[in-house]
Amino acid sequence: PRPPRTPTPPRVAPRPPRAMAGGAPARQPNILVCGTPGVGKSVTAAQVAEAAGLSHVGVGELAAELELYCGWDGEYGCNVLDEDRVVDELEDRMSAGGHVVDYHGCDFFPERWFDLVVVLSAGTEALWARLEARGYGERKLKENVECEIMCVLQEEARASYAEEVVQVLQSDTPEQLEENVGRIGAWVEAYRKQHGLAAPGEGAS
Repeated sequence: PRPPRTPTPPRVAPRPPRAMAGGAPARQPNILVCGTPGVGKSVTAAQVAEAAGLSHVGVGELAAELELYCGWDGEYGCNVLDEDRVVDELEDRMSAGGHVVDYHGCDFFPERWFDLVVVLSAGTEALWARLEARGYGERKLKENVECEIMCVLQEEARASYAEEVVQVLQSDTPEQLEENVGRIGAWVEAYRKQHGLAAPGEGAS
């Protein structure tokens, strides 16, 4: 079956970083990259982290490594993430700053962790092809494409974080991936300039 078509959001650059709340000491930024499975979160987060000198944290990989699960979902054939244990595991490193986190969901992370929340979006045809290549069954394909059409992750992000923190970027092609990495990297540079920070390994300016 062919996936339904849906309009794609405009590609925009992330807004300038916000000031640290309450005069808190500046730290390296934390960024969350989220979105429907198949939109390119992991590769985008990894490339941003490498380009910006930040640390990449893939929540799925972290959970598998440390077995941060609280059960098994027989209907979908997958482990159930223990969100509380994930938060406990990441608390210290996120408080220190300097991380790019990727996961499909975003509403269970503490709002204070992230300075930028990027929701990646993909057109339904591109998303369908990617998930089909992963071996998703028709039910999971339809559910994930419907999730994208309904902008579920975008609404979740907007309900969980301040409006100025959330940005939606289109991720259909390798060219868009490269553009998104550049846009987020420019945001990191602006954040560091605003807070008087040097990139890790560089001397203070």
